[in-house]
Amino acid sequence: MHTALIAPSLFDGVERHGPSALLIDGETVRGRVSVADVPSQYQREELSSGVLTPGLLDLQVNGGGGVLFNNQPDAAALVAMAQGHASAGVARILATLISDRLAVTEAGVAAAVEAAQDIHSGILGVHVEGPFFSLERNGVHNPNWLRRLDDADWDWLEQAAKVPAIVTVAPEQIDAADIARMVALGIRVSAGHTNALHDEVQRALDAGLSGFTHLYNAMRPMTGREPGVVGTALADRDSWCGIIADGIHVHPTSVRLALNAKPRGKLYLVSDAMATLGAKDKYFDLYGEQIHEENGRLVNAAGRLAGSAISLVDAVRYCVRELSVSLNEAVTMASRYPAEYLGIDDRFGSLRPGRVADISWFDDDLNVKGLWRAGTRLF
Repeated sequence: MHTALIAPSLFDGVERHGPSALLIDGETVRGRVSVADVPSQYQREELSSGVLTPGLLDLQVNGGGGVLFNNQPDAAALVAMAQGHASAGVARILATLISDRLAVTEAGVAAAVEAAQDIHSGILGVHVEGPFFSLERNGVHNPNWLRRLDDADWDWLEQAAKVPAIVTVAPEQIDAADIARMVALGIRVSAGHTNALHDEVQRALDAGLSGFTHLYNAMRPMTGREPGVVGTALADRDSWCGIIADGIHVHPTSVRLALNAKPRGKLYLVSDAMATLGAKDKYFDLYGEQIHEENGRLVNAAGRLAGSAISLVDAVRYCVRELSVSLNEAVTMASRYPAEYLGIDDRFGSLRPGRVADISWFDDDLNVKGLWRAGTRLF
């Protein structure tokens, strides 16, 4: 099917254009032309207002649609999660498992690998966050499930490597040789929930660690004499940092610092969303404990943060409204930059010719008016 989406404004992931027609051939973007130059074989769909942008990609999604992936590591959960995030204007997600029993990790990875084969599923791949973490920086990760890597883990790691995958580790809890082995498989290795010193993080970077998970949160902070994880992340020019921009997890000045410190393209937005995203109920169970939403925060009984209540679109709005980031840059931080980190920007993250036709439609107030995934309009 040939469709021409005609809009007053189009941001293709690199440049902003005025009135344009985005040409879609089935699941793929063919290109952009002026409204007057739409070929006759294309069915015209006129959008009277707003801007078309690349579909958003969220690389840290623990749940959505009323489901927490750890609690239900199967195909049905992934459908609910993808639908929950699509309702909030997000085209694709990296299904995320937090520290748990080996059987949960194995089942979740297998389900995500299978779902990622279907371009219409909304599942990019898998992010395994833990269990190779520091007890000092575990956050809400159950300390009973934190451990060192062993031989049994290589089975699920090799499965995860079949799709775009991130594994978050504490550098001080894993050998540099094991990081290098994961990287050789094609996995992106990221640092998180870590109390590592600068030299430990640097050894991991030298071994191939390439990212930092939810920058500032659950990691050793920077001081004058010890850069810690945060300082090392901000100073490194080659690594990527995911950040939760919601005004709760990170102070706006700290977000600005990261924007100024990291080279352009190396800071990307994540939601760290939980089961409540796209769901009526604003509570869920984690490790047998109820987590509930309180003043926009997801907290456990002790008041400790347990993921976030936002969608990736909320993070885009926050950057534009609170930090004066341009819409183009905020969208790019939620689309092309994460695609570049995963090495899939030849297929996702922009609306250039040959890319998968994942498209978000915003109005002038940054409300999502529509979403297309692989050329199919979802709403």
